[in-house]
Amino acid sequence: MSYEMTGTVKVVMDLITFDSGFTKREFVVTTRDQWPQDVKFETVKDKTAILDNLEPGQEVTVHFDIRGNEWKDKYFVNLSAWRIQTDAQAPAGGAPSGAPGKSEVPPLDTDAPDSVEDEDYPF
Repeated sequence: MSYEMTGTVKVVMDLITFDSGFTKREFVVTTRDQWPQDVKFETVKDKTAILDNLEPGQEVTVHFDIRGNEWKDKYFVNLSAWRIQTDAQAPAGGAPSGAPGKSEVPPLDTDAPDSVEDEDYPF
């Protein structure tokens, strides 16, 4: 199962290469919640390249999987990022097409005879 989270990049860490040749790179995103949380993600192997142009302060949507494992009777959980979207990658108009709750609304023309202000809505 895949998940996604939107927030602001706080830090992008350096690439780590292990003796086995395995590579890993981590980054932290601050959520937009009422009480913001700093959430650490990791990328591994060829996915570390998706962090090359990421900078602190950027608004991003991170697509990730939750990975759990056991090692020496200890349990670990990692958030493994596999795709990152930045505002620069969104289509014109700001929101990704098909994004729920987000749509482009044309500006209100108050000079038009049938403007919304002339309507009598119950709310």
